[in-house]
Amino acid sequence: MSSDPTPRPSSRPAPRPAPRRAPRRAWRRRRPALLAALAAGALAAVLLQPQTAADADEALPYQDPGLPVPQRVADLLGRMSLAEKIGQMTQAERVDVDADPSLITDNRLGSVLSGGGSVPAENTPTAWADMVDRYQQAALDTPLGIPLLYGVDSVHGHGNLLGATVFPHNIGLGATRDPALVERIGHITAEETRASGPQWVFAPCICVARDDRWGRTYESFGETPSLVTSMETAIDGLQGAPGQLDEPDRVLATAKHFAGDGLTAYDDSLADTGSYPIDQGIDRVTRAEFDRLALAPYVPAIKEHHVGSVMPSFSSTDFNGGDTDDAVKMHANADLLTTWLKQQQGFDGFVISDWRAIRQLPGTYADQVKTSVNAGVDMFMEPIQAPNNPTGWDEFIPTLTQLVDTDQVSMARIDDAVSRILTAKFELGLFEHPFTDRTHLAQIGSKAHHAVARQAAAESQVLLRNQRHTLPLRGNHDVYVAGSNADNIGNQTGGWTLTWQGGSTNVVPGTTILDGIERSARGAVTYSETAEKRIPRKADGIVVVGETPYAEGFGDVGGPQWAWDPADGGVPRQKQTMRLSDADTRAVQKVCAQAKSCTVVVVSGRPMVIPPALLRQIDALVASWLPGSEGAGVSDVLFGRRPFTGKLPVSWPRTVAQEPINVGDPGYDPLYRYGFGLRTR
Repeated sequence: MSSDPTPRPSSRPAPRPAPRRAPRRAWRRRRPALLAALAAGALAAVLLQPQTAADADEALPYQDPGLPVPQRVADLLGRMSLAEKIGQMTQAERVDVDADPSLITDNRLGSVLSGGGSVPAENTPTAWADMVDRYQQAALDTPLGIPLLYGVDSVHGHGNLLGATVFPHNIGLGATRDPALVERIGHITAEETRASGPQWVFAPCICVARDDRWGRTYESFGETPSLVTSMETAIDGLQGAPGQLDEPDRVLATAKHFAGDGLTAYDDSLADTGSYPIDQGIDRVTRAEFDRLALAPYVPAIKEHHVGSVMPSFSSTDFNGGDTDDAVKMHANADLLTTWLKQQQGFDGFVISDWRAIRQLPGTYADQVKTSVNAGVDMFMEPIQAPNNPTGWDEFIPTLTQLVDTDQVSMARIDDAVSRILTAKFELGLFEHPFTDRTHLAQIGSKAHHAVARQAAAESQVLLRNQRHTLPLRGNHDVYVAGSNADNIGNQTGGWTLTWQGGSTNVVPGTTILDGIERSARGAVTYSETAEKRIPRKADGIVVVGETPYAEGFGDVGGPQWAWDPADGGVPRQKQTMRLSDADTRAVQKVCAQAKSCTVVVVSGRPMVIPPALLRQIDALVASWLPGSEGAGVSDVLFGRRPFTGKLPVSWPRTVAQEPINVGDPGYDPLYRYGFGLRTR
């Protein structure tokens, strides 16, 4: 998903006329007579049970959980007005409705999301659950009582929630080559997310990253379709087996970004211009290449893992290799969204647009809505809260209504979209249990969950160089630690952590790499970020270097320096180069020249260029990726508590000029090959 973190007051649209009120929902009714002999505890248990059609004479078929889901969907669809159907296709941002949840009721909104950094005033699990339930009540106050579906970017844990367990980003998980661990991480993410309210996550990203200059490389499991496909166990962890979506530790998953977001061609003309040189760009490949690299991961995601929703990419396709004018935006690509995805692959979930993505299509807003609906988009992420964008879902609803009224969008297309959305809501059990089940609330950020995060961090470490068997470090030697990323959980966790772009802060609960080193080392530990303190000759040196957080196009090499327009309160960010900063380079040189041994740990969302002269000074080189909240997992392998087992999920280039570089390329000559990884023990 693309999200702008800057809140913007919503503009309330005029309420639409309410359709005729249907009978009250069955889940609100209770039998008029209960056996007087029931004990107080038993009576309470009865009162807390969801009601079925048998419990009330007025229950309607769609309210009966004993009926098959298709029958319930058909019954409910037949009772809905056009306004209610279009409301189900509409997703607002929480900032748009927080001050006045009746907007959900009046406009029959079907979904709300939290973008990156969009959180309740008190960012706690209970506050999240209370917030989602408040919006849910507004949805249930509509005549048909159709529950709300709440979405959030739980891309490496429930990253928006302070206190949630933060796992390594996907590129690190790809390095583990451990599908079972990835499934377990998905399950924990689902448990922590649903316990705090949201029932739907915009994850996992199953893109195949083919150019490390792309700012979203870390969202990919790796550069080959086979590796990405093997990690789709994340979907199973999130959703569970078929039929488990209604359990309190499962959420609806989203396969994204459909399709080819990792294949976009780098545009040198856009570098250093303040634009994105590669993100949201164009796939200039043949259809055969596109099928092999972009579409292949979606086949098992649909047929084997039964993913419930799919999010189209901002990117475009140009199978002819021609001019930009020939490119087709994915949100307008009926051949791929409808013909390939829904018809040929049998995808029976629903398609959710990315953040205001349809507004990148050509023509008027009416043209954009018509094109995307008819192409196969079912639900529309149209937030109002975006700088310089005064309208969103409030414009979408009347626009689509007019398109249907003038026969530019068929009622059959509307019914297909709404049926898909309602099916997900029934399967999630929202009609029987609309409010947050807080059974697992206490498990959010638990020691057990952090233990899994620590294991994942350890398994994701890739040992690239190990001269004289420097690692693992043993003995009672003193340790000297330097580098910008040694003591910064924000840098470890990267983007999509508490905010959209992330931040270089130590706010997330967990351990920094320095914390882990201090707990593991047997000798004295000296820390100096820039290596200004004296370096003992007999000390083992560890220099932790790399990138600062970013998300999406702001991570593009040569991309914009600002996370958003400075006129709207933007904060300048370090330009991305895939090269070490001058300060980190000096720290490496100094420690490697003076310490007994020199280990360099690179914390980054992609490979970083290590010049030959610098590499020769380094005894041990570790690709740490973005290890998440448990830096102790990194120290576990440095000191031999766990062995190094990770393998490169992407090729490690010698220079940035080698990009794109991928296994199987003609003349393939990286510094470290795809799949490389030294082992210890």
